[in-house]
Amino acid sequence: MKLDEKNEAIKLRREGYAIKTIAKEIGVAKSSVSLWVRDIKLSIEQTNKLKLSPFTSVAIERRRTSRLENELKKRQSAVLHAQNEIPSINNTDLWLMGVMLYWAEGGKTQRMVRFSNGDPQMIKIMIKFFKDICKVHDGKIRGYIHIHESLDYKAAEIYWSNISGIPLHKFFKTYRKPNKSSLNKKNSLPNGVMDIYVLDTALFYKISGWAAGIFEKADLLNKT
Repeated sequence: MKLDEKNEAIKLRREGYAIKTIAKEIGVAKSSVSLWVRDIKLSIEQTNKLKLSPFTSVAIERRRTSRLENELKKRQSAVLHAQNEIPSINNTDLWLMGVMLYWAEGGKTQRMVRFSNGDPQMIKIMIKFFKDICKVHDGKIRGYIHIHESLDYKAAEIYWSNISGIPLHKFFKTYRKPNKSSLNKKNSLPNGVMDIYVLDTALFYKISGWAAGIFEKADLLNKT
């Protein structure tokens, strides 16, 4: 009978048992137990005991939070350890990085140098590659941004200008891409994507030759 179950629930609650445990013990819904025992105040000792139980929601959440924090610490430690393995980077390293990044993300069809990416670190590396390795002077470097029209393109222009060091007056007109699906959505590229243009056809062929040479030498390594 419901009355017997209610009385048993009240008895167990007064003894300090959790609502979930009581519901499972007498075979009724948690909502029923909650209603029956809502006026029963547990002692401080009983409350603390429940909090320490490994099966309470508080304890479960505590363990989950602790596990996530430990996993985050492990990831951060692994990243930091790997980061510290990198020695200083010289011009030869920068040359190789620049050529390979260009071959992965750069333009290869219009006989002009164009590198496109949404990662500011990539843009910084390539600007340094063009200036320090390729000896491109500022007058030949242009910026170009493409961004969804729902985003703040003016802020994006300032952002990429600061990242690249290219003055705003040397940017081509920003392309604002119509895309209704981007409205009211979290955008992973709030500043869009930046293209670096270098107005030098000869450099395009030089980078292409560098890449071909690297691939050739790498292929020879596979044959040894």
